[in-house]
Amino acid sequence: MASWVAVSSSVVEYFEGEDFYRCGYCKNESGSRSNGMWAHSMTVRDYQDLIDRGWRRSGKYVYKPVMNQTCCPQYTIRCRSLQFQPSKSHKKVLKKMVKFLAKGEISKGNCEDEPMEPTMEDSVAGDVALINKLDIQCDLKTLQESLESEEKKKGRSAKKAESNELIQSQHTEEKLGTGEPSHSVEVHTVPKPGKGADLSKPPCRKAKEIRKERKRLKLTQQNPAGELEGFQARPEPLFPPKAKSNQPKSLEDLIFESLPENASHKLEVRVVRSSPPSSQFKATMLESYQVYKRYQMVIHKHPPDKPTVSQFTRFLCSSPLKAENPPNGPDCGYGSFHQQYWLDGKIIAVGVVDILPHCVSSVYLYYDPDYSFLSLGVYSALREIAFTRQLHEKAPQLSYYYMGFYIHSCPKMKYKGHYRPSDLLCPETYVWVPIEQCLSSLENSKYCRFNQDPEAAVMKSKVGTSYT
Repeated sequence: MASWVAVSSSVVEYFEGEDFYRCGYCKNESGSRSNGMWAHSMTVRDYQDLIDRGWRRSGKYVYKPVMNQTCCPQYTIRCRSLQFQPSKSHKKVLKKMVKFLAKGEISKGNCEDEPMEPTMEDSVAGDVALINKLDIQCDLKTLQESLESEEKKKGRSAKKAESNELIQSQHTEEKLGTGEPSHSVEVHTVPKPGKGADLSKPPCRKAKEIRKERKRLKLTQQNPAGELEGFQARPEPLFPPKAKSNQPKSLEDLIFESLPENASHKLEVRVVRSSPPSSQFKATMLESYQVYKRYQMVIHKHPPDKPTVSQFTRFLCSSPLKAENPPNGPDCGYGSFHQQYWLDGKIIAVGVVDILPHCVSSVYLYYDPDYSFLSLGVYSALREIAFTRQLHEKAPQLSYYYMGFYIHSCPKMKYKGHYRPSDLLCPETYVWVPIEQCLSSLENSKYCRFNQDPEAAVMKSKVGTSYT
């Protein structure tokens, strides 16, 4: 339980699910059923209680699957971030990013089983009409109108600039969604014999200079979290302490590995408050929307007119969570944020997250398809786990990374079980059970009660908190 008094009450309208709708996971036209409510405003403490009872938000709509009736039961999953150790495949993704940043190296072949969530509207497909009806006073309406106007205004100039970039790029291929780089990635090609130095490799230096640089790099460290809403995050101390040479590297060691001074690329991760929208968020909203639009078109095969500004603001920018900044909380405060990944001065991915009293809750991720070869879905999840650990240093009660729903019956959604140690929420008793103890039951039945204690009472699906 949080140690500060909530700033005000939460205001919601509850709606009980009566019909079955199209499932965004198995595509069953009448298999999904959930209960939902429209959250006009909500404290982070109340939302923490809700997600610990199996609820989840999409914009301002908060919903909970009817677990014993829906076609694809969705179990809330959380990772114990303080005990997390990256797997072999996780390390491979992190090393791939380091090589790309240091030397511009691009891995060939398929991405590392890149996870792909359904679109936000698909996850609440049956309730979209209700959401449209209730969303009469979106707190981002003015911002949305401004964004639409700015997009139209910059439409021609953007196309012209993109055309110029295409002309200037002579060593790249334009293959959207294939994992190959586009004009935005500079690829060093190996010259033919007698045609000059290999630009894909760093220039030769004396051994003495290299030793001096290594010593200097040990005394300095890169910024671990980028810009956090107007302040520069301190690089020390990291969690856990730097591993010794005879111990496996920690997650932080792998993410923040030192890069050479002449690194090919620069990556920054910035956390900006999305609701209420901060000045940093407003300044980058158009660029962020363009990344979202391309992601929906290439990854989810949406037509160009479907990823609208309204859809973007409603599902990924608008949030009922109130911004709270208690003295014992993280420096950036609690609420809803966009974690932006900036590569060489432009946004290539955005992770939508909620920072709550006990956890960082992942809402959604979208990225530039041109950079799919970097396995940004996996990479961003690892960065968010590291971010959770960083926040824990200032707010000790915040130690979990919530990954949304685990769906064992959907192969594309089972990847969340690879981030361990992790727990699944029992849909009847609302206690957390290690995922290893749940998998055998899920192999036999889509719907399971994980708590094996026969005396444990079945809890009501509604939260005991009083809402008005």
